[in-house]
Amino acid sequence: MTYATKQDLIDRFGAEELEQLTDRDGTADAIVDSVLTRALEDADAKINSYLSGHYTLPLSDPPDVLERTAADMARYYLYQDGAPEQVQKAFDHAIAYLRDVAAGKARLGDQDAPGDAPTSDGGPRINADPAVFSKDTLADY
Repeated sequence: MTYATKQDLIDRFGAEELEQLTDRDGTADAIVDSVLTRALEDADAKINSYLSGHYTLPLSDPPDVLERTAADMARYYLYQDGAPEQVQKAFDHAIAYLRDVAAGKARLGDQDAPGDAPTSDGGPRINADPAVFSKDTLADY
């Protein structure tokens, strides 16, 4: 299962850019599918490395945000000699988002991560450190 497809990249970045990035020797005059597929696979692998342990893979219905994330990452991977600033920023944003997902700061839409079942009736929940002063610690005073 891939998060983004060739058509997704064409729709986002245009066939001309993809042709320039994938036709590395200039002889194909077309998008080279093997190069594009490799970039998409690399993006999927990177995404899965952040999601594994937090989500059951493969995702049954990946949210749209992963298509955009995979497309930005694949585009970055297609640049061999350094990506332009806007492509680098999009890649960095994708990685930051995936880190947030892995840290539990962001979620993948309606996807449930293991252990995400509600633990209460929805009321407020307070987490605090153990009490410093208690009946036992103040017994000698």
